[in-house]
Amino acid sequence: MSYSYARINLDKTNYSKIDDYQTILNPIPKELNEIYYKYCRYHQFNSVMPIFDSEYKSNDVIGYYDGDVLVAFSLIARYDNENAEALQFAWDYINPKLHLGLASLRNECAIYKELGFKYYYIGGADEYKNQINGLEVMTPVAWIDNRWSIDGFEKVPGK
Repeated sequence: MSYSYARINLDKTNYSKIDDYQTILNPIPKELNEIYYKYCRYHQFNSVMPIFDSEYKSNDVIGYYDGDVLVAFSLIARYDNENAEALQFAWDYINPKLHLGLASLRNECAIYKELGFKYYYIGGADEYKNQINGLEVMTPVAWIDNRWSIDGFEKVPGK
């Protein structure tokens, strides 16, 4: 799949929340940044955008645990009562058997659907995201009526 932006239509999902997560009300940036750095090193990214302390305070932070140990988090922006975006997911990969990448995404679909959101924006339409129900890929933008307009979202074939 070429690089395109994607969202999840939460009306088309029926995921359940998992047990080993919690919303972190008072995030500790140093602790979260350590997980983020491990995540970036694991993936051997050539370049990354830092996460600033203020981002942890102004967005939702969902923490994922292996027992009592925080091992992953998602940073999520709420734009209004219908639209939220997964800004960043990071995982330390110490216990790969947790399969937290897709598990966290499904969990967040369940959380934000329960909260009444319609869409969960998830950045790039990476191939592995085809495993998520309700995935929609953004179509090209067009200049209409002196502004940029999104033509729409397309359902992923076979979903």
